[in-house]
Amino acid sequence: MIDTHSHIYLSEFDEDRAEVVERAKSAGLKKILLPNVDGDTIESMHQLEEQFSGFCHAMMGVHPTSVDKNYKRALDEVKKHLDARAYIAVGEIGIDLYWDKTYRAEQMEAFEQQIIWAKELKLPIVIHCRDAFAEVFEVVEKQLDDKLFGVFHSFSGGHEEAQRILSYNNFMMGINGVVTFKNTNLREVVKEIPLNKLVLETDAPYLAPVPKRGRRNEPAYLEKVAETIALVHGVEIEEVKKQTTINATQLFAV
Repeated sequence: MIDTHSHIYLSEFDEDRAEVVERAKSAGLKKILLPNVDGDTIESMHQLEEQFSGFCHAMMGVHPTSVDKNYKRALDEVKKHLDARAYIAVGEIGIDLYWDKTYRAEQMEAFEQQIIWAKELKLPIVIHCRDAFAEVFEVVEKQLDDKLFGVFHSFSGGHEEAQRILSYNNFMMGINGVVTFKNTNLREVVKEIPLNKLVLETDAPYLAPVPKRGRRNEPAYLEKVAETIALVHGVEIEEVKKQTTINATQLFAV
């Protein structure tokens, strides 16, 4: 398995980060992919990637909730890093209107600029979308061509949103612990998404799957996500693991 979205460089893991990585390896994970948040997380993300070279892989981008009136300065920093070295993706980028709509226009502009850079660099994008499908679709469709590809991380949409993403051809949907929650309709939606369009993720330390819900999430719990997807698709868990690993390997070239 590959955890395509994990923030284990954050302070929640300062006490036992190496043990978390070892548990992930013991659980059968081959890679952990690290989306950036903002300027404050770059150093710790790079350190983790260096410490576990070949196992942890960094992305570069600015998270939409970190976009404010100084967003151009944040974008300059992202560009500086993208120019300085190779990354596996531009992410985590997108639009989040759940907490605050103040910087909606700035979020849309920052998202589009980072998409343009990803296309220039031939890198996938990792999209964060919360309460913002209309805005995300607007920006993506403005830039949509055969150079644009990526994943809708922590996919939380319904049937309509899933079908629209499938129509883009070059996009996958990232599924995490939310699919295991009792009060979610995500299982019904996932049932309609072909396995070759899904990747697994934890979004650790967030969104721990049942029965760990409410606790700190970690990559070793990815098995529960694969288990639930296998159940709704009516296939063996090994098939889910195999196909999603192929998908992630091709998408991120890892």
